[in-house]
Amino acid sequence: MVLQQAQRQSENEAGTAVRHSAIRADDVHVTYDDGTEAVRGVSLDVEEGEFFGFLGPNGAGKTTTIKTLVTLLHPTQGSVRINGYDTKTDARAVRESIGYMAQETSIDFELTPCENLRIACRMYGVPKDQRDERIEELLDLVDLRDVADKRAETFSGGMQKRLDTATVLVHRPPVVFLDEPTTGLDPEARLRVWNYFEKINDQGTTVFLTTQYLEEANELCDRLGLLQDGRITHTGTPDALKSAVGTDTVTLTLKNPSDGTRRRAVNAVRRLKDLDTATIERTADGLTIEADNARSTTSELFTELAAADVEVTDFDIQSPTLDDVFLTLAGEDDSSDTSTKDDTVSARAVAR
Repeated sequence: MVLQQAQRQSENEAGTAVRHSAIRADDVHVTYDDGTEAVRGVSLDVEEGEFFGFLGPNGAGKTTTIKTLVTLLHPTQGSVRINGYDTKTDARAVRESIGYMAQETSIDFELTPCENLRIACRMYGVPKDQRDERIEELLDLVDLRDVADKRAETFSGGMQKRLDTATVLVHRPPVVFLDEPTTGLDPEARLRVWNYFEKINDQGTTVFLTTQYLEEANELCDRLGLLQDGRITHTGTPDALKSAVGTDTVTLTLKNPSDGTRRRAVNAVRRLKDLDTATIERTADGLTIEADNARSTTSELFTELAAADVEVTDFDIQSPTLDDVFLTLAGEDDSSDTSTKDDTVSARAVAR
């Protein structure tokens, strides 16, 4: 790992803009002894520093995939490289360079946060002279300093999850895998845990997250992969996937919905470059405007309407959500095409 980091530092100093894969999986299959094909041809390329979300219904193969990525399972076919290490031939190096937070909390409930973190430091080989500083740093990160000497069995579920997060970060791994880490938490606790995941990602850690909470994926992830029946069917940014299944819709209620006012309103819309191809329909008391980027142009739209002497008394904006993506894209019958459809263009073609 030291040699690899030195090479990357040299490339950066030379001014070379090189992007490296933190997680790379090529045509990974996992078949259990009973013949069940849990993963069927998964390919992934997650860049360093990316926050990647993995979505799919129960039984889609999310946990099997993540266990394969962290070396707990071996692929029946295909290959996986984490931080440049092959999971088959360099499994130990992979494990030393990652953090893995399973669905089940792995802390010792009879111990305090300090004791749990000290054990984790020993397990991951953190040098003795660095342990105290590392523990203090992590207690601050997950906001548990005030209860550092209390037994974890007295903690709420959210506090236990935060401590669990800290234990997988003691060796400062460049890649962290989170398998449905907020399942069962109340909304407030979930938001606090999100905050810690964002913090470590902001510090440069690559995060691979499996989740059933679409809001969580939308808020945290740079890019998403949708898993269906052991295959990745679509990948892309949350916005790209949402635009693939629908458009923004702006509904305007006009103070004077006369034909003349509507014409001025339509002309005002058309004068905006980002809305010149929008679909515009008349309603009983105004207009509806449909376009991919209607939400982002609202301010400019109202400026143009005011300049055209069009007074708006009410408006509403609706955009596709990840729920729409999940129901539309993940629910499609992909039996005729098992290839991965990447980003907006392919997702659009399927959605249509």
